[in-house]
Amino acid sequence: MTDMANGALHGIKVLDLSRVLAGPSCTQVLADLGAEVIKVERPHIGDETRHWAPPKFSDDTSAYYATINRNKKSLTVDITTPAGQTIIKQLVAESDIVVENFKVGGLKKYGLDYDSLKLDNPRLIYASLTGFGQTGPDAKRPGYDYIIQGLSGLMSITGPSDGEPHKVGVAVVDLFAGLQLTIGIQAALLARQHTGLGQHVDVALLDSALAMLANVGMNYLASDQLPPRLGNQHPNIVPYQVFETAEKEHFILACGNDSQFAKLCDLLGVDWHGDSRFATNPQRVANRELLCAELAKKFSEKPRTYWLEVLDDVGIPSGAIHNIADALTMPQAQAREMIVDFAAQGSPVRALGNPIKLSASPVTYHSPPPQLSEHTDSTLADLGYDREMIAKLKADGIV
Repeated sequence: MTDMANGALHGIKVLDLSRVLAGPSCTQVLADLGAEVIKVERPHIGDETRHWAPPKFSDDTSAYYATINRNKKSLTVDITTPAGQTIIKQLVAESDIVVENFKVGGLKKYGLDYDSLKLDNPRLIYASLTGFGQTGPDAKRPGYDYIIQGLSGLMSITGPSDGEPHKVGVAVVDLFAGLQLTIGIQAALLARQHTGLGQHVDVALLDSALAMLANVGMNYLASDQLPPRLGNQHPNIVPYQVFETAEKEHFILACGNDSQFAKLCDLLGVDWHGDSRFATNPQRVANRELLCAELAKKFSEKPRTYWLEVLDDVGIPSGAIHNIADALTMPQAQAREMIVDFAAQGSPVRALGNPIKLSASPVTYHSPPPQLSEHTDSTLADLGYDREMIAKLKADGIV
């Protein structure tokens, strides 16, 4: 745990109007980097993910909610009411960043859209994360990670070559879009130093997913040929896939160049690197099925532990396929502090750590995911509301 005053974004205030996964994943990164993040939730209900359980921790915090809501303050406000809108506008007036993931135009009817809020705070950076973006024929459609994985083509290249398309095991489009939004916000902060003005950051799940197609998308643009679904094989490199060993265990072989392939052949006692069908990577890609069938026979002769050891000895990249428990208990993961325990703060929550390591302004883990409305009184008091005013707001169901 480190002092948030040393964080790279110390002094930056974020009003988080987002919910579920993509938007909150962005604001958690900002909070880890030292920004003050006030999460606005619905009174008595909160973020939907508070109820996405089991599993839960012993303090009733759902594991899903805890994934992307540490280091934040929880303020409950009914933004559909004039009094609630007043509170939000008061907070916006002293905020650097607003993050929201409402449908396009969803906040305009409350006067909480960018064009309305920038009039009183021209330095405001207003970050919107939606399914399809602020423009285009599909702009008003709701967006969901699973649907976008399908629409973007990502599922068409994921899964067994002879089976149905598969989604990725976690909501990667939401998480990548959250990272893109974080990058956009930080770029806008830098731009504001030069211009003195904020701007609207517009990130879409679909755009992020299309960008994630990376080399596979580029393969199509270069060839006009639809990329096939290859399961655990690589579209551009061979051999670069999963193999089964003698004990029915699996490992990954990532033989990335001709030199590594020659080492592999020497290790296996074969001369395939001198065979015109396999000598170069393009030849191996063209003869993928023949080569990999022969490799499968070789690797089935001995256990995984043997192969991982000898491959490592000669410098050929390979690795085991871990389950989640294996992965999180790796000495390397522990050395990199990739599990955060909030016991020192009196919370039972353990969370996955932030992968960003900064030498001079490290990420902070100063508070566990907040209980619903935990910071409502203190936040309103900071805005000048006294006890009687806060009690009235609560009685009226505003907060």
